[in-house]
Amino acid sequence: MAPSLQETELLFIYFRVTNSLLAVPWKCQFAIHRTAGHRAACAKVQSVRDDGTKRKAGGTKSEAGLSSDRALKASIAKPGAHAKASRRMLPGLKASEGFTRHPFDVEFGVRTSGLIAGRNLKSGQRHDRHNTAYYGVAPSVIQGLVKRWRRSLPVAAMEEFTFVDMGAGMGRAVLLASVLPFKAVVGVELHPQLDRIARRNLAVWRKAGRARAPMKMVCGDAVEFEWPPGPCLAFLFNPFGAVVMRRLLKQMRTSFKGRAGELDILYVNNEQERVLEHQAGFQRLFLGEVRRSRADAIADHRILANQPEGEYASSNSEDCSIWRWVGLGAWGS
Repeated sequence: MAPSLQETELLFIYFRVTNSLLAVPWKCQFAIHRTAGHRAACAKVQSVRDDGTKRKAGGTKSEAGLSSDRALKASIAKPGAHAKASRRMLPGLKASEGFTRHPFDVEFGVRTSGLIAGRNLKSGQRHDRHNTAYYGVAPSVIQGLVKRWRRSLPVAAMEEFTFVDMGAGMGRAVLLASVLPFKAVVGVELHPQLDRIARRNLAVWRKAGRARAPMKMVCGDAVEFEWPPGPCLAFLFNPFGAVVMRRLLKQMRTSFKGRAGELDILYVNNEQERVLEHQAGFQRLFLGEVRRSRADAIADHRILANQPEGEYASSNSEDCSIWRWVGLGAWGS
């Protein structure tokens, strides 16, 4: 049974401020950085130098628990060894590695917590090295951005839009979007192990009767995704670097040719904003910060502060943008 409108609101306000919560004193963009002597790695966050100044950082991925060379040799030496290795717990998901459950998971019995560096997410695909880290989006951020989008006069009602999360990870954004009256909700994830976790989360969510919209996962490359007919709302939580972003936007232009207004993009932690700015046919509707609820900010701060290497930092807001495909004929008009 689908939840009522009141229950839907409760899902979204779960992380609102309570009187018992204290103010959060930190100040920096929701960020990832490496301390001195470590190689920078990009996650679904911005990088910050040790002196507090921001920088953009790229990163590579390596096989979980093995270097890529060792993993390749193991898979050749023993048939099925690679498949067995891929089933092992990914680095960053053990308590000894700083893993801390997000309150969202505790409340709803799902598994979307953890921070997995991009170097630990190699899947054998051509775009592995352009991917960023896994970290679930703050529920209050996606809530706030969707509210802004609804005020942007979309081409159709929400009930006609398909929500597509590019780089869905364990599916937190998919779960949150499904409580809204979208036509459908789709998560696209490159890494097979994250995809499997997400599918289990979707099953738990359905069984609890929380989804208002049909939802599914697609395991594959974002640039090869086949867009459904009708209006689509793409969600990106800084899932990959500039190379893949350009290829995805090119694929979007091809898929939505002659369909001006039928594609909107919600971009959280918009590290590749300049790539979008140089793409003909896309019009920016919003650029600015979307604040976390205090409860979300405290939860993320505690989770990231628990990382043993002190590699990651959090803040009270995310840099975000909203874009609309208006077609090449409208560009510059």
